[in-house]
Amino acid sequence: MFDAPSWAERLGGDLFLAQSYFRSHHVVRGKPDDFAHLVSWSTLNQVIATHRLEPPRLRLSQGGEMVPLHRYAVPVTTRRSVVWHRIQPAELHARIREGASLVVDSIDEIHPPVTAAAEGLERFLRTPVQVNAYASWTATEGFGTHWDDHDVVVCQVEGAKRWRIYGPTRQAPTWRDTQPPDVPEGAPLADIVLGPGDLLYLPRGWWHAVTADQGTPSLHLTFGLTTQTGADLMAWVVDQLRDDVRFRTDVPRFDTPADRTAYVTALRDAMVTALDDPAVTDRWAHSLDATHHGRPHASLPHPDQVPARPELTVRLTCPRARLDQDPDTGAWSLAAAGTAWDFAAPAGPALHRLHDGRPATLGELAHLAGLPVADISEMVTVLVQGQAAAVTGADR
Repeated sequence: MFDAPSWAERLGGDLFLAQSYFRSHHVVRGKPDDFAHLVSWSTLNQVIATHRLEPPRLRLSQGGEMVPLHRYAVPVTTRRSVVWHRIQPAELHARIREGASLVVDSIDEIHPPVTAAAEGLERFLRTPVQVNAYASWTATEGFGTHWDDHDVVVCQVEGAKRWRIYGPTRQAPTWRDTQPPDVPEGAPLADIVLGPGDLLYLPRGWWHAVTADQGTPSLHLTFGLTTQTGADLMAWVVDQLRDDVRFRTDVPRFDTPADRTAYVTALRDAMVTALDDPAVTDRWAHSLDATHHGRPHASLPHPDQVPARPELTVRLTCPRARLDQDPDTGAWSLAAAGTAWDFAAPAGPALHRLHDGRPATLGELAHLAGLPVADISEMVTVLVQGQAAAVTGADR
């Protein structure tokens, strides 16, 4: 299973964060079976056959344009008058032969191995991750030369994919921006072929063109990383300043020019004071982590109380949960999914074990903490009710 340490090791750890992250493309050559456990052609076939994936969740793209849905799916109306589109395999195959690429968005939500890999990357980079699967068969560009508004980590699973990378024409463009980047001119700055097991990191705003022109069908996963910009930081700071009545009152549009100037000056001074706090970015990052909902997972058949059974397997469902210890009392605080819980010092070893993201049995947690299984079940029940943890196994 991919976890934070293995992602750090694969990407290059602190060196990657210091030299490549947000800054430049980065290629890591791997072994052919490095990503084989995450997804396969069989996985893709099963997903298409067993899920109702309405566009754009499942889509075909060719030459930078979406292939019309009616060319590979037919509408079906259920007895409850719900309309959905059933994929027609023969038509799907025909569009693929014509050069279309196939995309399944958010495959991390429906395929557990990819879910685990996404959670591991979230723990390492501390930002939400969405994973899409891309399949291509020809030298036709599915999406044309384009840029993405988020960083990506690309894992080549099967076959080979050629990436022509042109770099950015506007520094750090965003989906909500004042102007679009210019189309790049000239030759690409890098022309790379990824084979099975290879990895590519690409910052947002870097233009690229991708083709399966190596003579083999290509299957890869793209881990999209949510951006956290200066505008996001400022929006958070403003939200915190709503405690100040000056930020809640109406703008004095009809007062004298002097009064309006004084009002704006007061807002500016409050903002400057907030930004002068050297810990402001740390508090912002902690807030993002502690309020992120994670990947919700039901705990059925235990909707009320997690039974005190040593064999029950549980795990945290918020990869970015924050675990901190009070240096004076030794008590622990776990913040996740918008709630913070305080636990006595003896719970520390069990909380640390949950915090690493791997499933654990109640018996294992009880042994680590030196506490009765009943106490651990009470602790986990609180976290389950707070939507930060879930029972994931041995439920019978």
